[in-house]
Amino acid sequence: MTELTNLGVREIRDGVAQGDFTAREVAEAFNAAVEAASELNAFIVATPDKALEAADKVDADRAAGRELGAMAGVPIGMKDLFCTDGVQTTAASHILEGFVPRYESTVSQNLWDAGAGMLGKLNLDQFAMGSSNETSHFGNVVSPWRKSGGGNAGMSPGGSSGGSSAAVAARIAPAATGTDTGGSIRQPAAFTGICGIKPTYGRCSRWGVVAFASSLDQAGPMARSVGDCAIMLGAMAGFDAKDSTSLQMDVPDWAAGLSADLKGRKVGIPREYRMDGTDEAILESWEQGKNWLRDAGAEIVDISLPHTKYALPAYYIIAPAEASSNLARYDGVRYGLRDLPEGAGLQDMYAATREEGFGDEVKRRVLIGTYVLSAGFYDAYYNQAQKVRALVARDFERAWADCDVILAPTTPTASFPLGDKTDDPLAMYLNDVFAVPASLAGVPAMSVPAMLNGEGLPLGLQIVGKPFDEQGVLNAGLAIEQRAGFEAKPETWW
Repeated sequence: MTELTNLGVREIRDGVAQGDFTAREVAEAFNAAVEAASELNAFIVATPDKALEAADKVDADRAAGRELGAMAGVPIGMKDLFCTDGVQTTAASHILEGFVPRYESTVSQNLWDAGAGMLGKLNLDQFAMGSSNETSHFGNVVSPWRKSGGGNAGMSPGGSSGGSSAAVAARIAPAATGTDTGGSIRQPAAFTGICGIKPTYGRCSRWGVVAFASSLDQAGPMARSVGDCAIMLGAMAGFDAKDSTSLQMDVPDWAAGLSADLKGRKVGIPREYRMDGTDEAILESWEQGKNWLRDAGAEIVDISLPHTKYALPAYYIIAPAEASSNLARYDGVRYGLRDLPEGAGLQDMYAATREEGFGDEVKRRVLIGTYVLSAGFYDAYYNQAQKVRALVARDFERAWADCDVILAPTTPTASFPLGDKTDDPLAMYLNDVFAVPASLAGVPAMSVPAMLNGEGLPLGLQIVGKPFDEQGVLNAGLAIEQRAGFEAKPETWW
């Protein structure tokens, strides 16, 4: 059944519905693929029984003539940031190791209700803090891609959703959930040659998702095609009264609305995104992307997003500030790890638990966040960063007067070898330079694979859209996908 693992979401769903194969056969094929790819370290916990249980339900529903959901028969990977009832949820941190929720996140429940099954919980950067998937307590994820002629050096799958991107690219999951705070869906998608979309902030409920930066975190799908992302996003999204930031809006049928005809649409090219240090191959792919969208009927226009250069420093004040507040709940009292040295008092327990439970990158961001929120520095840093955020959002609002979507690179470089940037946090943070502005503004943005560079590594192009216009983003992505004809996949070495 290994050929089943080459199928995407739509192909699996339709094949099950038409009786070409059973949902159990699909689940068995992917369960075997997950087990065989353990060297990638993409999964923290595999749940083969969960995948089979969901598949058997779909097969029974089909046999009884009951209506099947949009994800019926599709086994997926669940980023280990989403709480799953009865299955360990750790956020890839030692401080939550062994934590088993007794409730289900809204997004995961929506997917199960749509007929999806769970292959397991996917690895990530600890508490979603990282751009290379090297900060996980459970070890780094290895990209399935290798440089052509570059030896056996392990490559980064991107982060924080590196387990998701690696699993989808390696064909051990047809799709996976991700979360995007400052590019954590789009950057790993670009690194591994898959598609990933961050919807408008509030489209997908944050309830039951372990929080990093609450005003930025947003769930989204990662899959091998634009159409599969559209299907999965439709199943994930929707209003949730349990989340005060959830959008009370109808969920469009984005998959039915897909069209690569961009006649009458204007695509903005932000001049500020041509930055020093960007690989020449990335710039060449950007030029090619303009030609592809022009060929689809779009008009290419020059735009300005003048506060772009301030977005990254503002993000790395706001996100750590919110993280320092959110992560204060991990204190050894209510759940998760507790380190209680003999004769220690309450404050000693707090300190010992957090010292043992948090990794270095988490500690770094908590310290930064606590500092910028402290008396004497709140106005100088946090308030100023929020003002910059407002200016970045205003740049996008003004740009929509001149264009319908924006085309930009997803990342300044292709994937890099594991360990290449771990000693230089600033160099690591610069990976998010093209992704962060859309996150600060809360607008939808998607990465679509464009081509391979000279070393045989994938490059992604980013489409940014107006608030609530996921359809426009998906359509532009489809136009690129059709013209790029990207069918490259990593050679199996694991």
